[in-house]
Amino acid sequence: MADPAHNALPLPDYDHLPLGSLESRVRSLGTDEVEELLAYERSHADRLPVTELLASRLEQLQAGAVPTSGDPGALRPEQSRGHGGSPVSPATSPQPFGAPPHGTPDQRGKPKGDRS
Repeated sequence: MADPAHNALPLPDYDHLPLGSLESRVRSLGTDEVEELLAYERSHADRLPVTELLASRLEQLQAGAVPTSGDPGALRPEQSRGHGGSPVSPATSPQPFGAPPHGTPDQRGKPKGDRS
């Protein structure tokens, strides 16, 4: 199969999907689409876990499996744009304080009594 262009792949942002997310999304694709992804993967990153996943799914489809329902372009939690950063600010920081002293050279330890 010819090397497909990145923009023509059946899964949007294919290169940025983690393996676990890719595994669930590839189940919604048909044989031709999985073959297209497999050709793209082999000619680009050629990641062994990904090629094994795609080859396995391709075998399942050729053995009679049918694509499951789902939207390959659905919202992806791995690309969520949280507020990011730290919730700590000067308004939520505690007041500064001095640490308690833990002994100074002029304060020697006191004996604890007779220990024999």
